[in-house]
Amino acid sequence: MDNDKQRLSIEVSRLYYMLDYSQQDIATKLGVSRPTVSRLLQHAKEQGYVRISIVDPLEDHDALGERIKQRYNLDRVLVCYSPINEYSEIQKHISKKTAEYLHETVQDADIIGVTWGTTMHAVALQLQSKSVKGVEVVQLKGGVSHSHVNTYAAEIVNLFADAYQTIARYLPLPVIFDSVVVKEMVEKDRHIQRIIQLGKQANIAVFTVGTVKEDSLLFRLGYLSSDEQKLLQQQGAGDICSRFFDAQGNICSEDINNRTIGIDLEDLKHKDKSILVAGGQRKIDAIKAALIGRYANVLVTDQFTAQALLD
Repeated sequence: MDNDKQRLSIEVSRLYYMLDYSQQDIATKLGVSRPTVSRLLQHAKEQGYVRISIVDPLEDHDALGERIKQRYNLDRVLVCYSPINEYSEIQKHISKKTAEYLHETVQDADIIGVTWGTTMHAVALQLQSKSVKGVEVVQLKGGVSHSHVNTYAAEIVNLFADAYQTIARYLPLPVIFDSVVVKEMVEKDRHIQRIIQLGKQANIAVFTVGTVKEDSLLFRLGYLSSDEQKLLQQQGAGDICSRFFDAQGNICSEDINNRTIGIDLEDLKHKDKSILVAGGQRKIDAIKAALIGRYANVLVTDQFTAQALLD
């Protein structure tokens, strides 16, 4: 009798949990009453024939963020859920999370410094309008390119300015000059000095991190020679604000750095909120190096990247 009950409860469980039969359908199929089906399902759970596990995509994300916060000495880590470990999907979710965080964070009289690129553009598109006064939005690095590759530089700063009911402050220059002399001459212009100074004064900086892979945005924009690209691929780990650093977060080419216009990486360390928005397998080395260099105190990422940063 017990063996018959065991077999029947397992059969009922297969039909119910694996084949999505309703309890009434099972009762009709097996020629028993519906209450009997219910009792057999309960028996299967009690005997351990059925084990139910719930996968909560939000479970332990706070704990994961706390571990990264402690490991890299950050003020805050926001880990969002991405259903798959794929770059475009991750970008969609981290950009939304960043926009929500900014909506909570931005207050009257804040100065927000922004960079450009596809991740920043995704963030800008997700921004919600907020009624604040005296906010300023400024580009943290030059945004002019002669390449046909779209950096979204002007669109990003405009979208940020629209969201916080202000006007955009542009840095209408190439981000990397061909010579240090020309770059230093340009920096002496009063307007340019004012924009760069405003970027230094920004209490909130929002940026992503680039890689030194062949398909990186900065490489495709044509700023760097093939020899310079090879050097950065050999010695670098990534870039923030078009300033390249190695695995320890140290500037890896003083020559390129001296020709780059915009905020210095050291200035990011002194922001109230220096927000790094990044995720994806291809960016892990760059993110880790940026965190080791202490260029961010807030990180927005996904659970796959977060776990990789701890491994």
